Amino acid sequence: MSNLKYSNFEEDNRIEAMANHTYPGGVRVDPMPITAGQDVTILYSGLLANSGADQVFLHLGYGDSDKWEDTQELRMEKLGWGWAKVISADDWGRTMNLCFRDSASNWDNNSGHNWSFQIHNG
Repeated sequence: MSNLKYSNFEEDNRIEAMANHTYPGGVRVDPMPITAGQDVTILYSGLLANSGADQVFLHLGYGDSDKWEDTQELRMEKLGWGWAKVISADDWGRTMNLCFRDSASNWDNNSGHNWSFQIHNG
């Protein structure tokens, strides 16, 4: 997961389309299902974004929801629709787990459940 991709989010119509759909907890992932080798866009407009966070970080890991491996903390980009990050989904067959924190160390972990997505192999 070290090959992070950056995008001009403001010109990406896909991001706007993602923002126009309501999802529990304000987390949107595109594309779904996630296929190994794809760039995946994560858009967050949940609790921290709605509380006026000046910066949001994506906390990302793989494996069982109660035992994350290969964790990373990635700075997200502020948009008119929330916070966004593009990552590369390289680990097929594994579960990708997400939660979020702000610069004041407030966390949004979906009431302790986090957000989990299976990465498929083509």
